Amino acid sequence: MLGTVKYLLGTAGPSGYGSKTTAAEVTEARPDLGSITAVITGATSGIGAETARVLAMRGARLVLPARNLKAAEETRARILAEFPGAKVIVMPLDLSSMASVRGFVARFESLQLPLHLLINNAGKFSHGNAISEDGIEMTFATNYLGHYLLTKLLLEKMEETARVTGIQGRIVNVSSSIHGWFSGDVLRYLDQLNRKKTYVCKNPTRIFPPLTSRFLSLTLPHTYHPSLSSLNYWRHRCCAAPGKFSFPAEKILTLKALPFVTPADGRPYDPTRAYALSKLANVLHTKELADKLKRMGANVTVNCVHPGIVRTRLTRDREGFTTDLAFFLASKLLKTIPQAAATTCYVATHPRVAGVSGRYFADCNETSPSKLAASAQEASRLWLFSEAVTSPSSSPQAATAVDGAVSYLCRLGSETLL
Repeated sequence: MLGTVKYLLGTAGPSGYGSKTTAAEVTEARPDLGSITAVITGATSGIGAETARVLAMRGARLVLPARNLKAAEETRARILAEFPGAKVIVMPLDLSSMASVRGFVARFESLQLPLHLLINNAGKFSHGNAISEDGIEMTFATNYLGHYLLTKLLLEKMEETARVTGIQGRIVNVSSSIHGWFSGDVLRYLDQLNRKKTYVCKNPTRIFPPLTSRFLSLTLPHTYHPSLSSLNYWRHRCCAAPGKFSFPAEKILTLKALPFVTPADGRPYDPTRAYALSKLANVLHTKELADKLKRMGANVTVNCVHPGIVRTRLTRDREGFTTDLAFFLASKLLKTIPQAAATTCYVATHPRVAGVSGRYFADCNETSPSKLAASAQEASRLWLFSEAVTSPSSSPQAATAVDGAVSYLCRLGSETLL
């Protein structure tokens, strides 16, 4: 109750800021960002657009990757109209496509620009169970996996920039308090979402329990339905740890393709749970990446933020009377877009956050994520899965159709599957 009152009143926390603080106000502590180059995803509207506007106002050079180039050019035009000297570059990027992410990184590197700041802001909330071209549920692919790959591919540039310029690099992952709505097994639920077809092993107990129980301490039911992306994950673990498991060194698994209508547990697609999963993944990514950056000795930090409750184009797929009514009833809890962009800008620029990494922020103050989001084991599991499915050699096309079935040949200690 006290927290809600403080939120409604905008009471300042330890940082000196609160829920009513705007992005422009938090950046007053660092008014000159002329030496900073920032990549901001999802900057065509809402929180991302305001983040871009404020950073441009402070002098930062902006790179705005976007799927909708027309909308991105309009954002650029608005920024230049307000700040004629602003430096804004628009580039194509579809976060749901790994090929597009790789293409963007190649084009960015060709510009030979430094990179001090990466803001992973883009988000999608879809009411339909769409699947990306890589075989990943669309909300998860856009909100998490695309950003995971983007961060991975840009990290070397950020490390180099920090080393050369002496300016600490910062990565900001925009999550949501909705991440706390997800409970259950992250990878198993994702596995249920990932394919319009599932693949059922004729004798799953001969392969999956040994893999999972020995490596990840999971207990999978005999009816476990692995998707292709999941199988690539298990293959990745099998090849990475030769001799770890007890099944024969060579074993052909024949899997029968079955039509996919709803997730394997029989429940219909739940868009809110899928969105919560993607936002949980953002927090887990932050935790694991922060640990790895620390071990590497990189002068780069990564933190995660909850922007607050705000109505943006994120809900465009669910416009209608119900959505309008819900936002009307919650109007007293809503932030304005300048207020919603404040936490992102605070974590991205404020001197107080220098050296802080692996933390979760809301209302411009550090706070705690959900218990599941704080799990080191879950963060490690998700990282391993993400590494496997974003590896160029781990695409769903690694499956070969033979007489209407899919065959895998798993060779322990080998980097090849087929």
